[in-house]
Amino acid sequence: MSLSAVENDTTSEIYLPADIDWEMLDKSKFFFLGAALFSAVSGTLYPIVVLKTRQQVMLKAIPCFKMAASIVRSEGYRGFYSGFGTSLMGTIPARALYMGALEVTKSNVGNAASLNLGLSEGSASAVANAAAGLSAAMAAQLVWTPIDVVSQRLMVQGGGCVSGPSANGLKKYNGGIDAFRKIIRADGLRGLYRGFGISILTYAPSNAAWERYRPDGKAVVAVQGLSAAMASGVSALVTMPLDTIKTRLQVLDGEGSLRGGSPTILQTVRNLVKEGGFGACYRGLGPRWASMSMSATTMITTYEFLKRLSTKNQERFVK
Repeated sequence: MSLSAVENDTTSEIYLPADIDWEMLDKSKFFFLGAALFSAVSGTLYPIVVLKTRQQVMLKAIPCFKMAASIVRSEGYRGFYSGFGTSLMGTIPARALYMGALEVTKSNVGNAASLNLGLSEGSASAVANAAAGLSAAMAAQLVWTPIDVVSQRLMVQGGGCVSGPSANGLKKYNGGIDAFRKIIRADGLRGLYRGFGISILTYAPSNAAWERYRPDGKAVVAVQGLSAAMASGVSALVTMPLDTIKTRLQVLDGEGSLRGGSPTILQTVRNLVKEGGFGACYRGLGPRWASMSMSATTMITTYEFLKRLSTKNQERFVK
């Protein structure tokens, strides 16, 4: 081999397209690495979710830092990870469904919009990304709603975080399996899917709104991360009342209502307004805004990093 040939081999670079589609991915590597990366992200942000959830079920508004100090004082730092094991178990299949639905829908809708509707590349991409975000959110909620119901109940049962009439709607559980069994026994499978429709209305807009750009190199990740943070921040503000209603539907049993049985959306709204007016619907806004913005930024940037790690046959892109 000549010296010039060796120099050419050592100076060649691996080139990856700005947008990596479903067909370019090594699926086993994609899902395995994705489970590890997204579990780490979820674990980092979990304490913020615990704060948000506890604030939403309180009868009176309590500042975030005061709530955090109360958790440390009464439960220790472990209190910030109540229900995390259950949440982690659901994160892996939910993210797998999310990523699969996202990539498959984006590829199919993008091609259809471009070929059948005659849209430009930019317009077809926007349509495909919106449709993919919506379908991915719906697919993930099939797994995530039951996990959400169980993990949130574990989040709020410690430290006496709810007092007064609403406390009658809380049960005590010895871990996720015990909670799962008691919910099934009391309400059947429907009990695990409380707030399913509201969950989709709450999270689908931010997923559909993440518009993806196609600059080359590192700029694509920076732009996507910033876009995701902005979309999620606005979405957190707009959908906060829905999230508060959803959380209360999923956490509080009907024992606190006059007629018993599962609480309704109307009952939940009435209770919130009675407790603190319309402002009660925005309890936990600070932690939720921070959680959604940080989660969107890290998820998007991690997702793009994951796709580049999982690209198969990278030698085809050597230039």
